[in-house]
Amino acid sequence: MSDTSARLLNLLSLLQTPREWPGSELADRLGVTSRTIRRDIERLRDLGYPVHATMGAVGGYRLAAGTAMPPLLLDDEEAVAIAVGLRSTAGHTIAGIEEASVRALAKLEQVLPARLRRRVGTLGSATVPMPAGDGPTVDPEQLTVLAAAITNHERVRFRYQAGAGERTKRLVEPHRLVAAGRRWYLVAYDNDREDWRTFRVDRLTEAFATGARTTPRELPAADAATYVRERMQGMAPAPQRAVATVYAPAAEVAARLGGRAGELEAIDARSCRWRSTPDSLEWLAMRLAMLGHEFTVHEPAELVGYLRALGDRARRAAGAEGADRDAEVR
Repeated sequence: MSDTSARLLNLLSLLQTPREWPGSELADRLGVTSRTIRRDIERLRDLGYPVHATMGAVGGYRLAAGTAMPPLLLDDEEAVAIAVGLRSTAGHTIAGIEEASVRALAKLEQVLPARLRRRVGTLGSATVPMPAGDGPTVDPEQLTVLAAAITNHERVRFRYQAGAGERTKRLVEPHRLVAAGRRWYLVAYDNDREDWRTFRVDRLTEAFATGARTTPRELPAADAATYVRERMQGMAPAPQRAVATVYAPAAEVAARLGGRAGELEAIDARSCRWRSTPDSLEWLAMRLAMLGHEFTVHEPAELVGYLRALGDRARRAAGAEGADRDAEVR
């Protein structure tokens, strides 16, 4: 790296500190003249960095907000902190920033030195975030591998477990990642099956890019989100809306349900009526069961049947466990 390039990077690093820098102080820090600092400031401006100058005894230079996002310099601690934060965001979907988090994480981890990548990995393996919802969590490392392969148009191999439990090895040409509700989906062309497929990323492990470049294929849909939506509608039963009476104060039930509360109507001080947002029977049953209160389902009838079958399975499991304990005691 040339002396001028190294000096510009050092100058930019100083200017990213939120304060005014007198030209004389910058010159002393970098061991150059004030005239050189002025020339370097102009070079940074030419590169798109909005460096503002103020006059007077307390004036100086500072990096201000511009019309576009310029490249930033991060020290080791900042890079680790951002990578860990992006991993947390990517692993637990947050509406509006999921895909951006994965793209940013892929770019950052691509350039992280090995020592910092190990620190990020150590922090990730030593901490367990509490999920914001009850949906499946996704390994951010798998997401970043897939995102990088999509950008580079590379084939990817991974192991996949289908909903019925079947485990397979897949070779695909990844097209897009789609965040849908509580899940991530990979839209890809399956080379072995010679057709387009969607894969739930939480069921995907050991993903790695093969290095084999491909020419992007034309997706048989307007976009990846539309493709996933059409596949989900064709494979899953229509969502149901539940109506139930919950025997607890409305405020307490609302706190338990969080952002998926639907419509709650207080009946009296100790009960309320819940009209859910449309969802699967499994999810509706889980939400009701996790409220921690007695409830009565009024509709749909399918949910009543599902809960009854679920309760029977739970009683059989508890009975079998109790029998095993009795046998151990005897």
